[in-house]
Amino acid sequence: MTPVEVTRGTGPVVLGLPHTGVWLPDDIMARLNDRGRGLSDTDWHIHRLYDGLLEGVTTVRATFHRYVIDANRDPSGHSLYPGQNTTGLVPLTDFDGEPVWQEAPTSEEIEARREAFHEPYHAALAAELDRVRDSHGVAILYDCHSIRSRIPYLFDGVLPDFNIGTNGGTTCDPAVEAAVKAICDRAEGYTTVLNGRFKGGWTTRHYGRPDAGLHAIQMELAQSTHLVREKAPWEFDPAKTDRLRGHLADILTTLADLAPTLGGNR
Repeated sequence: MTPVEVTRGTGPVVLGLPHTGVWLPDDIMARLNDRGRGLSDTDWHIHRLYDGLLEGVTTVRATFHRYVIDANRDPSGHSLYPGQNTTGLVPLTDFDGEPVWQEAPTSEEIEARREAFHEPYHAALAAELDRVRDSHGVAILYDCHSIRSRIPYLFDGVLPDFNIGTNGGTTCDPAVEAAVKAICDRAEGYTTVLNGRFKGGWTTRHYGRPDAGLHAIQMELAQSTHLVREKAPWEFDPAKTDRLRGHLADILTTLADLAPTLGGNR
C-alpha cells in the first residue's frame, strides 16, 4: 500500500489528513500489544467528515497509522510540547500513557520508518502546497485532526469542541485565524479555544510561513462532536455529523474566499 493518497483540486485550500490511516504492515502490527492493536488514538472518520465540503479542495492523506510513525511530529524527534505529557515520533504509549508495544522499535527501525512513511507523506504535502501556491499566489493548509474530549494524561477537564491551532498566531495571516475563530464562536452549542492545549502540530508549524504565501491552521475536533461514543467501535453519529459538517463547510468556503485577499506571491 502506498503511504499517502493525494486528491488534487484547483482551489487554494489543501486539507492535511495525517492521522486517519489505520494500515500497519504485518510485521509492525505483530509487535503491538493487545492495547496497541486497538488503535485507539486514530482520528476516526475525519476524512469522511470533511469529504465533499469544498469544491476544488486538495487532500493529502496518510494511509498508515500513527503507531507506525506519527506524520505530525518533528522528524528529528523533538517534542512539540516540552514539559508536558505527549506522544513521540513513534509513540511508545497511547494517549492514556499506557505502553502499546510488546517490543519497542529500535532507533534504526524508527529511522527506516521515517524514510518509508513520514518522508513520502511530507514530500507529497509539500509538492501540493507548492503547486497550489504557484496557481493562486497563496496556499492555505488546513490540518484536520480529532481527539477524545477527556484524556487526563494529556489535559485536565473536558476539551473544547473546536481547538484551533496557529502556534500563537505565527503560522497564518491574522485574517485566516480570525475568520475560523469567528465561525466557531458563532456555532451554537459548541465550545471553542484558540491556541489552547493544542497549538498546532509539527505540520502546521513547519509549513506555516505567511510571508511566503503559505498559511497553515490546525483544527483539532473533540470526537464527542461526531462520534456516538469516544470508545470502540468508534461509530460515526449521523445526526451529530450533519450538524457539524455545516460549520466545517462554512470554515472551508470562507478560507477559499479569503485566499485572494491575502497578498500572494504570484
